[in-house]
Amino acid sequence: MKTTARTDKSILSNWWWSIDRLTLAALAVLVICGIVLVTAASPAVAEHYGLSPFYFVHRQILFLIPTLAIMFGVSLMEQKTLWRTASVALAVTLVLMVAAILFGPQVKGATRWISFPGGSIQPSEFSKPCFAIISAWLIARARQKQGFPGHQLAIAAYLIILCLLLMEPDLGMSFVLSCIWGAQMFLSGLPMLFIAGLVGLGALGLFGAYMFFPHVTSRVDRFLDPAAGDNYQVQKSLDAFSNGGLFGTGPGHGLVKLTLPDAHEDFIFAVAGEEFGMIAAVLLILLYCFIIIRSVTRIYRNEDLFVILATTGLLVQFGLQSLVHMGSSLQLLPAKGMTLPLISYGGSSLLSFGLAMGALLSLTRKRKSTLPHDDA
Repeated sequence: MKTTARTDKSILSNWWWSIDRLTLAALAVLVICGIVLVTAASPAVAEHYGLSPFYFVHRQILFLIPTLAIMFGVSLMEQKTLWRTASVALAVTLVLMVAAILFGPQVKGATRWISFPGGSIQPSEFSKPCFAIISAWLIARARQKQGFPGHQLAIAAYLIILCLLLMEPDLGMSFVLSCIWGAQMFLSGLPMLFIAGLVGLGALGLFGAYMFFPHVTSRVDRFLDPAAGDNYQVQKSLDAFSNGGLFGTGPGHGLVKLTLPDAHEDFIFAVAGEEFGMIAAVLLILLYCFIIIRSVTRIYRNEDLFVILATTGLLVQFGLQSLVHMGSSLQLLPAKGMTLPLISYGGSSLLSFGLAMGALLSLTRKRKSTLPHDDA
């Protein structure tokens, strides 16, 4: 039966035998963990807003339906279809980001969302995976075709997205975008002097953000000196980990989460620590590490520069956002509202990571070496 299955030439059969099933399984575990943790964290938040206890749980599951569909559909794509789809998605995203800045509602001093009946969407979430794919293609195209201004176009795309993010403003996402671009530029083989200049500009940008964005100044000051301002959320997060101990209080028995703002979004890792304990939190970290390391090993011997750069960009986004979320919860980094990939509540975040992980699965499939830009 297995031999017959392997000889089946259908699209689904080819997908199944070429996909990295271990990474697919790890992503499935993350999605299940997300449902469990949102179920644990959100009832108190829902009650605060006068909603039914499982309002956010139902919406999370509802968001997961298109998320999984996008992940599966994108993972089926060949490389040329992938970067073309990302190009269209990025163009739409840029238009929506401009619309959000001009016409979107202001929430906590930022205009990042577009509201519509029944919900809202944060277009900038989709800029990260789309940029990682497009930038990779432009750089790889420049290597293949002499005279093609791939690096210049990648820089232009980066600067356009960065300017829009700073106008919202969203410093956290700007940092992630910059790291994606910087990692791709480094791997593309640019001279070390140029790379050193980029690092210097990055450091200058971080200093500028501290000097000219009051909320960044406040967060960094409170991180360096907890007595410098209100650290209620971070302190509650640390209390949650302390209350959970090694094995946790048990599902549904956490108490600190009841007074932890954004427990279902920006501090859901603290809920994991309180109700399931330090061991579960460490296992969750290892699950993220496994996905990253496994994906790197899948492309280790790949000679296609597009695959290498695109995979790197997607993994930088995935890993860095996970690191920032967990580090903020443990006061190892300045507090920054950032979702935990595929776990935190939020439609835009889930959908964008559905796109990113679908692209990752597509890029790490076993296939004959094919340049995505051969007959562009």
